[in-house]
Amino acid sequence: MTEKLRVGIVGAGIAQRHLTGYKWNSELFDVKVLCSLDEERGKPACEEFGIPEYTQDIETLFARDDLDIIDVCTPPDSHFEFSKRAIEAGKHVICEKPLFGSIAEVDEMMEIVSKTDRKFMPIFQYRYGTGLQKLKRLIELGLTGKPFLTTIETHWWRGPDYYAVPWRGKWATELGGGLLGHAIHAHDMLNYVHGACAEVFSHGATLVNDIEVEDTSTLSVRMKNGSLAALSMTLGSRKEISRLRFCFHDLVAESILEPYTMGRDPWTFTAGTPEHQAKIDAALADYEVKEDGYTRQFELFHAAITGNTEPPVTLQDARNSLELVTAAYHSQRTGERTPLPIQAQHPLYRSWLP
Repeated sequence: MTEKLRVGIVGAGIAQRHLTGYKWNSELFDVKVLCSLDEERGKPACEEFGIPEYTQDIETLFARDDLDIIDVCTPPDSHFEFSKRAIEAGKHVICEKPLFGSIAEVDEMMEIVSKTDRKFMPIFQYRYGTGLQKLKRLIELGLTGKPFLTTIETHWWRGPDYYAVPWRGKWATELGGGLLGHAIHAHDMLNYVHGACAEVFSHGATLVNDIEVEDTSTLSVRMKNGSLAALSMTLGSRKEISRLRFCFHDLVAESILEPYTMGRDPWTFTAGTPEHQAKIDAALADYEVKEDGYTRQFELFHAAITGNTEPPVTLQDARNSLELVTAAYHSQRTGERTPLPIQAQHPLYRSWLP
């Protein structure tokens, strides 16, 4: 019989997408309690998803012995404290993006987790779209050839209504702008496909809304594998799209344009010759389609906990994504190319907040 893992969720906003993921994995997880200060969203979520208990007291979650996982879905400035306390209370942790407010906090959490037998999984659910997974499969089979260039566009719209939520648009509580909170999923896909970045040059600006943080950015990136990438982000695009395009020696992979599920099918994979196209088509014909998004990431996390293996998304993965953000902010402020990795001596290691 499959072991059900017992979950306590903190937050009632993005948490509702997590709850859908748990619902589709009902044989693997039992969500026992939802903790939120927002009763107007928290209580209806409990009713909709059949959660037996609602509370506004997070202290009770850390003290409970009937929870295996605490899932942190709160605003970014509270992620580190809640995650740290959950690990120290003997719970496994799932934490939404953006993970923390500095590389130093990621490194500290790595140290904390390393002294326990607990698992920590940051959220990067876009990785599990079928289109992106097909590209990963072609890379594993050696059918892509040498990588040359990646272009990623995160062009969305966010107006004043979005920033009416008090914690948004402020360095102290959102920790960053569109580069951190919106484009981070697409940029994680860059690391997921190609590995870590080696150098970043970036421009950033606040052009769309009257907020503290950036809402438009461009990044020029050199990857450690030798390929190049050009990334752009704006929250001022009246036509919302997300586009990923990967150019390899033997094929080009292109995502759909849907802004919030760009990892999903149908992607296109175009080879350089009819003969190679036939190999690609044959490889993809054998691809076994699985669940995607949160549903798949949670399914894999269950397997990691019960099988005592590495989580599907690791703290190092989150570090790679936050290194890209840190390097971009440093480049924007200094006008210089910024090498990676970001180590303890870097001026933004402990915080990129201005």
